[in-house]
Amino acid sequence: MNDEKQATGNQQAPAAPTPEGLQEILHKVILAHQQALKLLQETETAYSRLVPHQLLTLLDVKSIVDVKLGDQVERKMTIMFSDIRDFTPLSESMTPAENFEFINSYLSQMEPVIGKHRGIIDKFIGDAILALFAHDADDAVSGAIAMLERLNYYNAGRIRAGYTPIQIGIGLNTGMVMIGTVGGINRMDSTVIGDAVNLTARLQEATKTYHSPLIISQNVLYELASPDKYHIRFLDRIRVKGKSQPLSIYEVFDNDPTELRSSKLACQPLFDEAIAFYHLKEVPRAIELLKKCVEIAPNDIPALMYLERCYEYQATGQHWSTGELDIGLIWKDELLIGQTQIDTAHREFVSQINIFTTQIKQDSADFGSIFAFLNEYTQNLFPVEDELMEQCKYPFAESHKQEHQNFIKHFQELEQKISAGNDDPRYLSFRIELLLLDWFSSHATKGDRHMMRYLQNAANPVRKEKRPAQ
Repeated sequence: MNDEKQATGNQQAPAAPTPEGLQEILHKVILAHQQALKLLQETETAYSRLVPHQLLTLLDVKSIVDVKLGDQVERKMTIMFSDIRDFTPLSESMTPAENFEFINSYLSQMEPVIGKHRGIIDKFIGDAILALFAHDADDAVSGAIAMLERLNYYNAGRIRAGYTPIQIGIGLNTGMVMIGTVGGINRMDSTVIGDAVNLTARLQEATKTYHSPLIISQNVLYELASPDKYHIRFLDRIRVKGKSQPLSIYEVFDNDPTELRSSKLACQPLFDEAIAFYHLKEVPRAIELLKKCVEIAPNDIPALMYLERCYEYQATGQHWSTGELDIGLIWKDELLIGQTQIDTAHREFVSQINIFTTQIKQDSADFGSIFAFLNEYTQNLFPVEDELMEQCKYPFAESHKQEHQNFIKHFQELEQKISAGNDDPRYLSFRIELLLLDWFSSHATKGDRHMMRYLQNAANPVRKEKRPAQ
């Protein structure tokens, strides 16, 4: 026992570290911290390739670790959907490894172009790209044009390497969407949901029908700051599967080969009138104009398609259209949004469309009456909506008001053309009808309904019960 005490007593306290030793310890701590920070940054960078920082910003979170299942935000955006033409037979000619190499080589060309135009890639779906443009529609249109320009560069390389060039189709649409996270406890993903997304996919499909690489909806057209900046022409009014409201679609042909683009521009007034006359069922006049278009632009596929439609109508009576110029619009109570003044204005708007439609069919369009109505409609209704949006602090008020201003701008431009008397009155009547139908389907039945739902929810907030964890 004494020996143990003596041994314990002989133990000396550890020597204090020397300045050199402290310096070495501190150096190791700093080095470990730097390595940990580097790993964290690399991890953050790696995650950002899966979940873009722009998406985190939209979700109002600072880091990927803050993202939770069910996070969501509603925004008005322009959605892009692009796809490679005839990819299935192309992929069948390649091995799985070659397929991956091809897809990645193509996507690596498109991804930086989208980012340069402030686009956010939501996801890659095989050879398809779903991207979002949160700032404005011009970013989406200019980005799509740049993608097609990049495709020409990419195809030049494929041709040099002995491969077949590829073609893509791009559809653009603007509307309200929900962006958020979906999935389960162990696996979740970011996604965008909404009617506007579904319509975008249909527009991309329409590029195959009309052989036009870039098609935009009426919603995109009316959101552009300066539509004249691009080469745009009306293509058709289509009824999308599963949707009650038809949609106007437009071709952006900035990327056409120089000769074709120039010839399309040269005959655009003829083409615009021809399409109007076809929809008005004045087929002989449409044929006359379309023949001139084809003489000027023999490779203009939409012009050739419409010429074929005209001949089919003459032979069989089959008329490819939505039928709105035949039967007009039918008011349904499901169109009510729950605000008396707005609902009354919408009902009267439908009535005026139908009156004008009847006048067009009888070749007796009363331009003075329709423009008088539109001036009264905008002067009486828009201030009411502005006041409601102010009361409920509607977060999309500025965008909603801009839609009002764009509508006024467009119908006043048509009013000026009527006064100038330089355009065919029948053609202008069709353009007025188109504007009215576009406005009703995109703003009155969607934009106003969204605003009213927000107002109702703000007035009667629903308390959400928290469910216990399973």
